[in-house]
Amino acid sequence: MTTFIITVGLGVLISALGIINMTGNISSLHSYHRHRVTEENKKPFGRLVGAGTLTVGASMMVFGTLQFIFEKTQLLAFSIVGAAVLTVGVIVGLGLSFYAMIKYNKGIF
Repeated sequence: MTTFIITVGLGVLISALGIINMTGNISSLHSYHRHRVTEENKKPFGRLVGAGTLTVGASMMVFGTLQFIFEKTQLLAFSIVGAAVLTVGVIVGLGLSFYAMIKYNKGIF
């Protein structure tokens, strides 16, 4: 039960951060990214980074839920599907975020 609460809670926190970024508020990002993005690009940059962050957070919530079901039922399929969802979600989310950084910052560093 503790794993479920921690994983889903972290997923909710990350998802909320993604939603905040999607509104164009990029104050939670590193100062390098805030300073390198032009004023007119802040909204599209925030949307892409926020979508990536939201994807990671949502996949964590799904993973936590499926792990909880696995603990209760002992059906290994829930654990495997949860791990697959988390892996794909993190890869897609990071891909979206890195794409936004490369497109609007001309690099990730």
